[in-house]
Amino acid sequence: MKKFFFSLDTVLKYKEQILENLRSEHARILMDIRECEQRIEQLEEDRYSWGKELDASRRKGVTINEIRTYENYIEALRLKIGREKIRLAELRQKEEEKKNEVVEAKKETSTIEKLKERKFEEYKKQGQKEEEIFIEEFVSTKNALEKLR
Repeated sequence: MKKFFFSLDTVLKYKEQILENLRSEHARILMDIRECEQRIEQLEEDRYSWGKELDASRRKGVTINEIRTYENYIEALRLKIGREKIRLAELRQKEEEKKNEVVEAKKETSTIEKLKERKFEEYKKQGQKEEEIFIEEFVSTKNALEKLR
């Protein structure tokens, strides 16, 4: 019996490659999200500590210029946090879209894999039928030869 051949193997390999690339892209986006979350957390910690330092400096009695410097820096941190939160929202949207692409690619790949499995089962059944026919012919030929003797 000839070797099993699935005509859509090249398509399946192509779809698997696309799926793997999409998974890699999705993983990169998730990594970017984690980094962005960490930056936001660090900026918020910085803003909190600078706020504490400003309060302590006010109690000690500092000049208005020093207070404005603190306040300007704290405001700059607040703006950076706002920009990072916008970026985080964009990354999460991008992640959701990429996740949907991965799901669609997985569906396409699974469909072709199931078709390949069905074709392989048909191939095995056909092979089994051919083997049964061969055995039946062998037995009937053997019986015919024994009757001729």
